[in-house]
Parts: sequence; C-alpha cells; structure tokens
Amino acid sequence: MSTALAVFVVQQDFSAAAWKPSAAVVMGEKGATIYLGADEAENLRKIQKAGRQLDGFGVRAVELQGEGWDLERQWAFSNGYTDTRSSNSITWANDANTLKQMRDTVNWTRELINLPPDTIYPESLAQRVAEKLEGLAADKVSTRVIAGDDLLKEGWVGIHTVGRASKHAPCMLVVDYNPSQQADAPVDVCLVGKGITFDSGGYSLKSSEGMVAMKCDMGGAATVAGALALAIQQGLNKRVQLVLCCAENLIDGTAYKLGDIIKYKNGTTVEIVNTDAEGRLVLADGLQYAGEVGAKLIMDAATLTGAAQVAVGTEYNALFSVDDALANKALATATEQRENLWRLPLQQWHKENTPSAFADCANSRPQKGGGSGGASNAAGFLLRFAPNNGKGWLHFDIAGAYHGSANSLWATGATALGVRTIAALLQQDN
Repeated sequence: MSTALAVFVVQQDFSAAAWKPSAAVVMGEKGATIYLGADEAENLRKIQKAGRQLDGFGVRAVELQGEGWDLERQWAFSNGYTDTRSSNSITWANDANTLKQMRDTVNWTRELINLPPDTIYPESLAQRVAEKLEGLAADKVSTRVIAGDDLLKEGWVGIHTVGRASKHAPCMLVVDYNPSQQADAPVDVCLVGKGITFDSGGYSLKSSEGMVAMKCDMGGAATVAGALALAIQQGLNKRVQLVLCCAENLIDGTAYKLGDIIKYKNGTTVEIVNTDAEGRLVLADGLQYAGEVGAKLIMDAATLTGAAQVAVGTEYNALFSVDDALANKALATATEQRENLWRLPLQQWHKENTPSAFADCANSRPQKGGGSGGASNAAGFLLRFAPNNGKGWLHFDIAGAYHGSANSLWATGATALGVRTIAALLQQDN
C-alpha cells in the first residue's frame, strides 16, 4: 500500500462549504483535490499554490493520479511542492522520465544557490559545475579553471579586482561542450554567469539585513549551468561554451576602492564609484571571452540589480537586449516554457548613463541603487563589452531567482526561474 498522498485535478467550480475560497487544495477521503477553472494560466498558479499548501501541511510524498495531469500542470505542482531542502517526493502521473530529469536538474541548481558561502566559494562552485557537466557527457565536455593571479596573466582584470580581497581565489571557469569533438567547430552559443559566491558590498558595505541572502549572488552562474545541464540531457547537438565569472566581494587591505580605475582587456577604462556594483565588473570579462571565441549567440544571467526587482517584482525575470528579433524570440520561448520574463528598456545610449570624468565610464552612478533606471544603466554598462554592438546578445537580470522567505508559490530560497527558458533557447536555431 502506497504511503504517498493521492492528488487529483478536477475541472469544476470549487464550492466546498467547509473550505475557504483561498484553499488551493481540498482534502478528502481519497486524497487531495485541486479544483480548476477555465483560465489555464490561473489553473497553473493554483496548482503551484496547492503544492505549497501540501508542503505546508507537512506532506512528504505525493502521487499525482487521475486525468488532467499534463506536463505543465505537473511541473507547476512540482515548483510549489518543493521544500527548501528538496526532500519532497513526487510520483508522476505521466511523462515521468522527462519530469524527473527536469526536477533533478532544477533541484541541483537550487541546491547550488542555497548552499552556504563557507561551502560554495569561487573554486568550489567551479568544481561542482565542472563535475556535474562532465558527468553528463564526459567525452564531449572539457573544462578549464583560471584562478588567482593567472587571471591577470590572461587579462581578466574584472574578476581579479572584485575577488582579490578574499582568501578564496577568484576564478573563471570555462566549460566547452563540443558534441562533434572537432577542435575547429564553431561556438554556437556562449553562456556567461555571474558567480559572486558572497557579496558584502565591499567598501560600499551592505547592511546586515541586505547581506544575509547574498550567498544567492551566484544565482546567474547556477542558472546558466543548470540550463546547459538540462539541454545536454535533452540531446543538445551544438557547441556551447559556459563561462562562470566567480569571486567573493569582501574587504581587506587589498580590496578595490572607490576611485580606483580598472583597464579592461579591450582597452576600456572604468572608474569605481560603488564597490557593490561588482557583478557587471566580472561579467565584462565573460562577455569579452565570448567575443574572443566568436560565439553566434551570447546569453548572460545575473542577480545584477535590485532595480530590476523593483521594476518586475520577484515572479518575473528581466530581459535586456538591443537585438529586437532575438529579444522577441526569448520572450516567446519563455511563454512556451511557462516562465515569466519581461523586457525592460535598453538602447545604445544607455552606455553613456554611467559617466566618469576620469575614465571611459564609471561602474554605476554614485547614488543608492545607481539612481533611476538602474537596471537599464547596468545593462548599458555591459553593452560596452558585448561583441557586435550587442547583436546576438541577451542579458537576463534574474529578479525572481531567490526568495528570502516562503510565499504562496515558492519555498524559501532559490527558484531556478530561467533555467527552462535558457535551455530551450540553446536547442533552437541561432
């Protein structure tokens, strides 16, 4: 006899007098029932909320039974029925192999983001990602880690500058997934991830409450790594390189300071006016790397700005691009994958919105959050380093990557929002 709670979906109006209208799930003798209406988008939200409520009831294992469970409904339930430690068990109604693959990969991504910073630091993040991807396709994957002062030897000054004050060396991880195993095969896609494994803000020090969740500042790195892992499992057949820009943003006598000027590999000089605007400094290296290998499509992901979260909330990720056709493709893909994505403004002139009298630009504006339009201005900074004036480049500011406390849709911690969209974009023709 199964010890899992049976969960059913029923297409009919909810009118159980003993239950409040806010109840997403109704308990009965045969198990739990979720009553659905005509609007499928609202149905998916209700199913996800039902998963959260069952987790809140302390249910440790469920079995999805009966008619009406398609893949997207099961996935919505899975997103809600996930505790922070990913210990809940689901028996699927159908599509079991596909859903298990998705859930395992997303749970791995969430775990990376949720682990404490004494466990996840630059080189351990690089090691975990390398081991995961090598384990999926050992004969098609090669990895390289450039760490510490070796970053300076190869010109990756942004990562080194941000991370040099930590006892944990900053590093760049490069993963080359090359299914043809031909050395001269073109790089179809380059994924770039912000891997700030802990962000104190540097000398622009965060408050204690603002710092407590900053283990999640490597969420961009985890998201693109999870997307590549999922795409490989789904049969990805193009060459993709993954570049993770990893550092801890800490303070000691060697830390970078306000007023410092960085000179990048491409000759661009940047004045530091806010050491808490560090993510864009490390991503600049990753974008330059993508240009060096001639990637046809470049996608970066980062927990880059609080301004993006102010703009779109925590149920959406923000998208920036100056390539309209590519941006529309990404938005359509996100809709297909049932992930919330919203495009925010970015034009070439946004590059000029962080001016400096002493360098080509500053890394922000010297005011809280970078001032008005802070998310677009941060994207404009990155545009300086994107190849081809931003043609073929997508920037995901993943505002929905992490929740400091549980809500009606998500458990406390990482969500992995964006993994499905980026994985699906990897599978499409460039």
